[in-house]
Amino acid sequence: MKDRTAKDQPDSSKPSRRRFLKSGAVLAGVLGACADSGNVSDSGPRTLGDIPSPYGQRSTYEKSVRYTHLSDTPEAGPSRTPLQDSYGILTPSSLHFERHHSGVPTIDPSQHHLLIHGMVDRPLVFTMEEILRLPSVSRIHFIECSGNSGREWTTPEPTVQRTHGMLGCSEWTGVSLSLLLSEVGVQSEAKWIIAEGADGCKLHRSIPMEKAMDNIVIAYAQNGEAIRPEQGYPLRLVVPGWEGNTHVKWLRRIKAVDQPYMGREETSKYTDLMPDGKARQFTFVMEAKSVITFPSGRDKLPGPGFYEITGLAWSGRGLIKSVEISIDGGQSWQEAQFQEPRHPVALTRFRLPWRWEGQEVTLRSRCIDETGYVQPSREALIEARGLNTRYHYNGITAWRVSSDGSVQNAYA
Repeated sequence: MKDRTAKDQPDSSKPSRRRFLKSGAVLAGVLGACADSGNVSDSGPRTLGDIPSPYGQRSTYEKSVRYTHLSDTPEAGPSRTPLQDSYGILTPSSLHFERHHSGVPTIDPSQHHLLIHGMVDRPLVFTMEEILRLPSVSRIHFIECSGNSGREWTTPEPTVQRTHGMLGCSEWTGVSLSLLLSEVGVQSEAKWIIAEGADGCKLHRSIPMEKAMDNIVIAYAQNGEAIRPEQGYPLRLVVPGWEGNTHVKWLRRIKAVDQPYMGREETSKYTDLMPDGKARQFTFVMEAKSVITFPSGRDKLPGPGFYEITGLAWSGRGLIKSVEISIDGGQSWQEAQFQEPRHPVALTRFRLPWRWEGQEVTLRSRCIDETGYVQPSREALIEARGLNTRYHYNGITAWRVSSDGSVQNAYA
């Protein structure tokens, strides 16, 4: 698949008179539909409200929840983030997707330890108290399960929560893994680490030492508070830009070794069987991807008029450089606007003012990251990789808006 260089894309963050005038016209169209303030009565509260609570709760009028589909082994099942209800780029900790392999363990942090050993000069055991005393870092990164959108290969799902919901973006706070590795003195022969969790199956993944010494965080906090049990309390790896299964939760052990362990999660699982019968292994980096979250599957537009198409884009390779939107099924493309802030290896919010005239249309988005990689079409992705895998899908999603305003997955 041919890439288009990022430098050829215009920078939508720069202000322009045309964009200002265009946004002003859209705003006028939207405000023109608003009710006259003189016709609105003051119906505000007349009594004192509730007292402060020990832990904040959302309004009873907000009903957004994770989608869960329980199988015969519910402890190994996923839940999906309600992307259609999201604002900005951060995912609330309570709505961040889950993916477990043997359920969520209950761990007392005062009894939890992190062992770093193997091909090192000084094997060490760190308590949580000791880790919390070390210099901390905070970074905003997405985590995406490599099985996210996996049904799009063959049997596409009806909603954006079910197609793309194994995705979340948070501020992660913890200690740089490279700091702890420097303390134990990694030997020159060590080329990989094995990270192991404290869940029932002792899930473990092999990670190259080069990545371990780069930007991995041993996180103990998410969005300003301790990581929740479902997200790996009290410790998890955050491996920026790499498939979610490498972000080992309930982290208990790191072993420096000279080669990968070829465990279950990197042989029979999380590999891609290609059309020629060979398996693509260690597909760590999550490639550039975008999706329109409004309007999306099972939405219902109330009628013709002004709307704002909005969605999310992300890339494990770095910063999203541009996003384009098509309202005619891919025949032509318009550059979307970015909603700041933007961070490398994080969700990026995009939007495009749109006047719907009531006709049937098909909406698509595609993104280009800072390396010049262009998100492929579904057809091009299937041609390149075949239909023998269920992982690492990053093709373009299409939403069909019918004349009655109903929205559905155009490939379903």
